[in-house]
Amino acid sequence: MAGVLDTVNQRTRLVGENRLEILLFKLSAHSQLFALNVFKIREVLQMPPLTQMPQRHPHVVGVTHLRGQTIPVIDLSAAIGLRPLPVSAQSTVIVTEYNRSVQAFLVGGVERIMNLNWDTVQPPPRGAGRSHYLTAITRLEDQRLVEIIDVEKVLAEIVPFNARVSPELLDEGLLDKARGREVLLVDDSPTGINQLRETLSQLNLTMHVATDGLRALKQLKAWADEEGRLSDRLLMVITDAEMPEMDGYRLTAEIRKDPRLQDLYVVLHTSLSGNFNNAMVEKVGCDGFLSKFQPDQLVEVVRERLKRLDN
Repeated sequence: MAGVLDTVNQRTRLVGENRLEILLFKLSAHSQLFALNVFKIREVLQMPPLTQMPQRHPHVVGVTHLRGQTIPVIDLSAAIGLRPLPVSAQSTVIVTEYNRSVQAFLVGGVERIMNLNWDTVQPPPRGAGRSHYLTAITRLEDQRLVEIIDVEKVLAEIVPFNARVSPELLDEGLLDKARGREVLLVDDSPTGINQLRETLSQLNLTMHVATDGLRALKQLKAWADEEGRLSDRLLMVITDAEMPEMDGYRLTAEIRKDPRLQDLYVVLHTSLSGNFNNAMVEKVGCDGFLSKFQPDQLVEVVRERLKRLDN
């Protein structure tokens, strides 16, 4: 237990400091470097025994049984439009957890873990060949480019997300209270923003969008310069955790520092899951945490916020 707590403490020290750890890997022997957030990685191992499934998605090379779970193994190279990787007992897989689901990604080989500031991470350039599958880019000390993959998009193409809300949750009382209320959505992943839009549009909310925490903070401060306190205008801020330039934890911490913003209702909406999130949310002062692609739970968060306003 001490080891687990030490790991939690070590990682939560990054929270609010706009820092992250990424695992660098290649998708072929000579390819450039790609990365995933270490928070989302369970383990890295050689290819376990695979079982082929009929009618599987073409990017899924099979399923494996690992630590009591049956998980799909996805060829990450093929999934982002590159050449499929060969599969052998010596292949490397990265086991990850996103949105409370576990999957493994077949990769070419793992390099190392890198600790860096989010402000050194930039959105991918417009028109870049694979920017469709990237959320961000950064560079190493030797100026080699590192591309951070939009795993939410990869997974949504294999198992499309469901944004429909259960009809019984959309009662007239909720719809009347929500109609026209404003929310700020902060996410660097187009897939994440689309899911939020599709779900919250069913409540007739008015939505503003920022693609990273720094842009969101600038927008909030600009509104506050015009209007003063924003809690009467904005029902809530729904923010991703991982974003270039400023992450959602730092955004929340900065909101709490500004007297004009500090009473805003902030919900962390992230594909991160596991034991770290509760400690992170408590440290930076979020009002709630919600895993992505949970439309009914998202509506319940809105309902709870509206209920608090009535009290």
